[in-house]
Amino acid sequence: MTALILNLSPTIELTDEQFFQLCVNNRDLRLEQTAQGELIIMPPTGWKSGNRNSRLTQRLGNWADADGTGLAFDSSTGYILPNGAKRSPDASWVSRERLEALNPDPTRFLPMAPDFAVELRSANDELKTVQQKMQEYINNGVHLGWLIDPQNQRVEIYRIGQNVEVLQSPTSLLGEDVLPGFVLELNQILN
Repeated sequence: MTALILNLSPTIELTDEQFFQLCVNNRDLRLEQTAQGELIIMPPTGWKSGNRNSRLTQRLGNWADADGTGLAFDSSTGYILPNGAKRSPDASWVSRERLEALNPDPTRFLPMAPDFAVELRSANDELKTVQQKMQEYINNGVHLGWLIDPQNQRVEIYRIGQNVEVLQSPTSLLGEDVLPGFVLELNQILN
C-alpha cells in the first residue's frame, strides 16, 4: 500500500493549527502536508522497516544523549518547514542552541527544519517521492540528510549547496560536522 495523497487546495486550506488538530484527532494516522497543501496519509510500515527504523532512532538517540549538544527525535515528531510543509522525518536531530533560541511549545510541532534528517525507504515508498522529500529538507535548511534505501542497498547523502552523494552498500555513515563523532553502523539497518 502506498501513501494516499489528497489535494485539498484551493477548496480547503488548512492553517498550521487546523493541521495540528487534524493530527491530534487522528493519532492512528501518520499525516504530512506538502507546501502546496496536499495532505499525505501514510500507511504503517511492515515489521522489517519498523525494526530498521527503531535501530536507527535508537543509535541516533544514544549518540545524542552522550554528546549532549542537541536532541534526537523519532518519526512521530512534526516539523513545520519554512516553506509551510509539515513533515515528519524517520529520525532527526536539532541542536540545543537552536531549540533554546526558539523556545518552541513542546506540545506542538517544531516550527523549523531540523539540523539533520533521515528517511528510511520502506518497501511501499516510491524512491522519487522520498528523494524529493530529502531535497525539500535541504532547501528548507537541513544541513545533512540521509536517504537510506535498503531495496537498492545504497545511501544518498544530501548536503546544502552540494550534489547528492550516492554510496553503494556502505557499512557505516559519518555525522560529519553536523553530528561530530556520530557513526551510524548500518548492520541491521541497510541489510
